[in-house]
Amino acid sequence: MASDDKNKESLKEAIDTLNQIASNPSTPKTIKKNITDLLADLGNKEYSMSVRAANAISMLDDITQDPNMPSYVRVTLWQAVSKLEGIRE
Repeated sequence: MASDDKNKESLKEAIDTLNQIASNPSTPKTIKKNITDLLADLGNKEYSMSVRAANAISMLDDITQDPNMPSYVRVTLWQAVSKLEGIRE
């Protein structure tokens, strides 16, 4: 049970980090759109938390490849990836 609580906390922290990026006025619009879509996927209860986390990590990996992304956004996205990587069944 403790691991489930830890997973929920990690997911919440990742979502909070992604929300900060999405609400930052200096984040490029295309990145905001991708992150907004990603947040919707993370909130989808149809799949297990670990599947949602794995999908989000894959999407974030693609998003961080954007050459127009400001470096501070990339670093913050990596922080979210780090939180998501801790989520296990």
